[in-house]
Amino acid sequence: MKDLAGILDKNGLVFAFLFVGVVMYLSYIISKKLTNHKIPGAAIAISVGLLLAYFGGGEKGLASVPAFSGLAILGGSMMRDFAIVATAMGASFSEIKKTGLVGIFCLLIGTVIAFVIGGSIGYAMGYTDAKSFATIGGGACTFIVGPITGGAVGASSEVIAISIAIGVIKSVIVTISTPFLAKRLGVCDPQSAMIFGGVVGSTSGVSAGLAATDIKLVPYGALTATFHTAMGCLLCPSILYFIVNKIIGA
Repeated sequence: MKDLAGILDKNGLVFAFLFVGVVMYLSYIISKKLTNHKIPGAAIAISVGLLLAYFGGGEKGLASVPAFSGLAILGGSMMRDFAIVATAMGASFSEIKKTGLVGIFCLLIGTVIAFVIGGSIGYAMGYTDAKSFATIGGGACTFIVGPITGGAVGASSEVIAISIAIGVIKSVIVTISTPFLAKRLGVCDPQSAMIFGGVVGSTSGVSAGLAATDIKLVPYGALTATFHTAMGCLLCPSILYFIVNKIIGA
């Protein structure tokens, strides 16, 4: 067993791919045999992954166990961003153009709504200054926007940590809820997927959720969700912060 653990530790990334593949395979079998495809296999796999991360122990979840250390690389930001770029490359430009001004409008509305809701939650928790409001509101856009906004406006490290946490929570909620809500919301074609990604944001959540809904929609949702992050980084530390500062003061 010690020799096996040593081999797995030295080939962590390869074993991580194998482990994820097995989880995916079993999840699709469960989806077919037990739910008659009513619950997508990808949704089951995502839920299993979240449970394993929660019960894995340590700061890195299951990756804290030496044999599963490769999961930290496979699930890290580098592989995530690579996957997002790779999926976005599969999008058809002709389909993207069909969204037009509606897509841009949805990006703007999605950013503002997330900012206001997140900032209001922080305000209700006692973080009543403009810097905290903008930082937590930025985190509600995505967990990337939060720390960028906090660093730009000079928020405390505690508030920046809260902004990251609210962004991660949003990502998990979007991941789990998308497969169940997508059809009810009419997310069934490239245009609706782009609108959904723009409004909801959270590239990782949208990508995972749409993968469990319809894999063909992932490039479109991921594309506009990425622009949602860019829009948040542009608006939250500047225009939106100045507006909040005028309303509630520094």
